[in-house]
Amino acid sequence: MFNASGYSTGRHRLGFVNEGLERAWQRGWFSRPSLEPQALLAAARQTSGLHDFGQEDGWRDRLDRLSTALHDEAALTPLGTTIAYGQLVAALAGRLRAAALWQRRPEIAEVPLRAPIIVVGQMRSGSTRMQRLLACDRRFAYTRFFESWNPLPRWHWLPIDDRRLRGWLALRVAHWLNPKFGVIHPVRPHQADEEIGLHNVALYGAAFEAQWRIPSFARHAEALDSRPIYAEFRQHLQTIKWLRRDTQDRPWILKLPQFSQDLDAVLHTFPDARIVVLDRAPHEVVGSSASLVHNQMIVQSHQVDCHWIGREWLRKVALRAERTASAREHHGVPSVDVAFRDMHDDWRREMRRVYAMLQMPFTPEAERAMAKFMARRGHRKLQRHLYDIADYGLTKEQIAATLRPKASVLAAA
Repeated sequence: MFNASGYSTGRHRLGFVNEGLERAWQRGWFSRPSLEPQALLAAARQTSGLHDFGQEDGWRDRLDRLSTALHDEAALTPLGTTIAYGQLVAALAGRLRAAALWQRRPEIAEVPLRAPIIVVGQMRSGSTRMQRLLACDRRFAYTRFFESWNPLPRWHWLPIDDRRLRGWLALRVAHWLNPKFGVIHPVRPHQADEEIGLHNVALYGAAFEAQWRIPSFARHAEALDSRPIYAEFRQHLQTIKWLRRDTQDRPWILKLPQFSQDLDAVLHTFPDARIVVLDRAPHEVVGSSASLVHNQMIVQSHQVDCHWIGREWLRKVALRAERTASAREHHGVPSVDVAFRDMHDDWRREMRRVYAMLQMPFTPEAERAMAKFMARRGHRKLQRHLYDIADYGLTKEQIAATLRPKASVLAAA
């Protein structure tokens, strides 16, 4: 159920943009972006005016592998090549800026992050809703969209934080190129959102895998010891808090689908965390995840195999469910399980359960703010995200057979 009419406007725009880019490159109006590592590193240095990328934790190897996978596996269109180039140069420039700041201000590493509340789950089972409901409570801190995708400002001499402008512009472009984006993942620049941009700076994570067909890179990432990546992730959070001049000791709400794959490393990095683990019917998790990935890939690739997407994300969901279960058994941190259907039936009851785990009162003020969020038109857009697992070569029986041993820990974003 791809709803071709819903994609027609976006497809027309994509065709126009791809033809225009190819024509401009052939006529020499612009240089074709290179995704070779050395070209990306040079562009990041030129963009930032900096040279030192800081500590080596394996990011150079990840860059090499990602570059190879984009060349050999992703079948990028001209627009896809341009988007990949822009994202990777921005990520590498972010590494340069972070290294420079951390050298100048070593006290950032001492910024406290107390007992974060980590929303654990795979894509598409309600973790965004849970994060944003909790963000309605002023007693908690959270990462805003513009901070995730732009952890550090570029301009230091203007009264306006350029990250806000870049976040707004990025969303405008995304909505223009891909009208379905606002339905699948509605977000505003200042709204609570997942920390996926911090993983981009590490040349790691699901943002890349959900945009491009890069199985060799995905398998490598799955086999990594991700603890160094999360040590850097923590320092980025400390930097965001430091840039805000936030001296309050509020628990931070963290949410990222990648956490379900890396939960052992996440809890190693945040040993005092409390976790909210979300659950949804397996065929809904896999089907909605495949639909999201398909929607992202058709924007950037001229070879999109829906059945491959179905197989890959069924495998991915199974892996993440298994790792989540193993990490929970090993770490034993305070936790609560919340079912997608139960949230739909009575979200207030489920939020009271979450607050009971947190050992905090569910205040009338927080409840009123959450009710206002639930009534927003932007939140209700999610109900228009339609998909059919048959389009991805899957059946309920196949998904159930693959995930049955892990089904109790499935969760979403």
